[in-house]
Amino acid sequence: MRYLQEYRDPGLARRLLDQLRTEATRPWTVMEVCGGQTNTVVRQGLDELLPAGMRMIHGPGCPVCVTPLELVDKALAIAARDGVVFTSYGDMLRVPGSDTDLLALRARGADVRVVYSPLDAVRIAAAHPDRQVVFFAVGFETTAPANAMAVLRAHHLGLRNFSMLVSHVLVPPAMTAILDAPDCEVQAFLAAGHVCAVMGWTEYEPIAARYGVPIVVTGFEPLDLLEGLLMAVRQLEAGHAAVQNQYARAVRRAGNAVAQDTIRRVFRVGDRAWRGIGAIPDSGLRLTAEFGAYDAELRFAVDGVTTREHPDCIAGAILRGTRLPTDCAAYGTRCTPRAPLGAPMVSSEGTCAAFHAAGRVTAR
Repeated sequence: MRYLQEYRDPGLARRLLDQLRTEATRPWTVMEVCGGQTNTVVRQGLDELLPAGMRMIHGPGCPVCVTPLELVDKALAIAARDGVVFTSYGDMLRVPGSDTDLLALRARGADVRVVYSPLDAVRIAAAHPDRQVVFFAVGFETTAPANAMAVLRAHHLGLRNFSMLVSHVLVPPAMTAILDAPDCEVQAFLAAGHVCAVMGWTEYEPIAARYGVPIVVTGFEPLDLLEGLLMAVRQLEAGHAAVQNQYARAVRRAGNAVAQDTIRRVFRVGDRAWRGIGAIPDSGLRLTAEFGAYDAELRFAVDGVTTREHPDCIAGAILRGTRLPTDCAAYGTRCTPRAPLGAPMVSSEGTCAAFHAAGRVTAR
């Protein structure tokens, strides 16, 4: 299959669904980890086409959604300062902090700019040596190489006015935390193909072995996900638990060694809080001591920030996969993409935003 539409072929999709119905002899529950996968699952209605009793749980794989409230509030505090150019990807501008968001702050006069690459922020810093330029480095392992390259570029140029507010999180520790939860119902995972394109899948092999859960590295188109589900179900039915690679056109077991080396040079692994979930040990990336001068948290001394989640938002339960957006009393009424109460209603990879875009309504 060479072209995108071939990964959305309805005839092939029906065949895969027929195979699922034939081979699944009992109910199974599978979590897709990535928010991009969630978007496809919900937009295409794949979860509504599965065999009776089979269920998909939408995981915490939206980087915008899991960025901790504390860091959003720190971003707001930094962006509000005189002489600061605060740069970010566009979807972060609408993520609600305790009292406001970056978009509203920009409307009040703060110099908040949307960039399409962290290297854009480096270029702004080089062009404006009289301004402090901060990049909000959000994401999973997928965006870490580019962010590491931005730090290395700034270092090479000798820029003293560039820094990063780092909120990188890692997938394997989150999967472990989900499996360790007492209310966990996940029996298999669809792992994010773009993360594995960088990191490979060796990190997942101990998880599959320890917890007895199949893990299938999967792409993002409907046929990718349906084939990944079929591969997971076949393992479950056979009583196997291994890592398989559905996304063979993009992912190799060892991943991208050059990207991994770049990440390790600039970042170190440390504990990280996840919005709505809490602290997960060794689940994030922080700048190493060598590049600590580029740490915006240290440069702007924003440790005293206090946070306050909206009391009507159940984002934590949604990100853990224990609730659906339609279980939330505010969903679609007081919480919409135009006026979000929580982060999962902001990004297209957020479960709430995906449900809303697909027109899914509550049972009330």
